[in-house]
Amino acid sequence: MELESKTYYIIYCVSQFAQRFGISLKQSYAYLKRHKGLDFLYECYGAEHLLSLDDAVDDLAVICHRHGGALV
Repeated sequence: MELESKTYYIIYCVSQFAQRFGISLKQSYAYLKRHKGLDFLYECYGAEHLLSLDDAVDDLAVICHRHGGALV
């Protein structure tokens, strides 16, 4: 059940990230994968899913920026 919860949460975060930055879902997924955002969500799910989605997207932007991403 936890894997299913993580999966839904990550999909929702990818969607919210795309919406925030005005990019497609495909672009959002590729960007988050390339800049370690998906790894971060998977590893830190325990803490991140307790935050608001706005906070989670903020965290993703910071993590991706640290790994070479340009969206902030």
